Amino acid sequence: MNSYDIVIRFFQSGGPFMYPIALVLVIGLAIAVERWLVLSTARSRNRKAFDQAMGQLRKKDYKAVVDAGASSSVPITRIVSAGIARYAGSRRREDIESAMEEGVMEALPRLEKRTQYLATLANVATLLGLLGTIIGLIAAFTAVANAEATEKASMLSSSISVAMNTTAFGLISAIPLLLLHAVLQTKTTEIVDSFEMASVKVVNTLADAGALPARTRAVDD
Repeated sequence: MNSYDIVIRFFQSGGPFMYPIALVLVIGLAIAVERWLVLSTARSRNRKAFDQAMGQLRKKDYKAVVDAGASSSVPITRIVSAGIARYAGSRRREDIESAMEEGVMEALPRLEKRTQYLATLANVATLLGLLGTIIGLIAAFTAVANAEATEKASMLSSSISVAMNTTAFGLISAIPLLLLHAVLQTKTTEIVDSFEMASVKVVNTLADAGALPARTRAVDD
């Protein structure tokens, strides 16, 4: 018997709860793949857009930065544009940083979209596995109660083995979903950290160009 036959037999002997668990696993994997592609694309696009924006800032072409933010859907471009737009009306560091921080907060929900579902689906898969096992055990003990004394031991052991398949499959589905959730969370955090780093670089670039007043230091009386 090859591996494929073993998997099919394992799935078929688990009972009806194997199907909803499999559906949860497929949905979770689809979400994970979609989020991975979105985050990978976002990371690449943000890096290219930030390099372009920094080049414009070094040339003091502030209008081009603001115009790019108005027409672009790339988060980092909109964040830098928000900071430069605020710079046109206020030369205070705090105001510029606040404008860019607001842009980061606007971009965050799009990056975290649907990622949290993976943890929920992992819990659902585990609970479905346990529920399938409990129902299988109830059916097993009910059947054993009406069986001959000589057959009870063998029937009970085989029924319990089948019932435990749903718990095993629930865990098999839940573990990779939880791992994928952790990986995507880490990837999202890295992108958000890059936004914050970009905000600092924008402010420092403006300060180096003499476009911002120097920070004032508190003097003790």
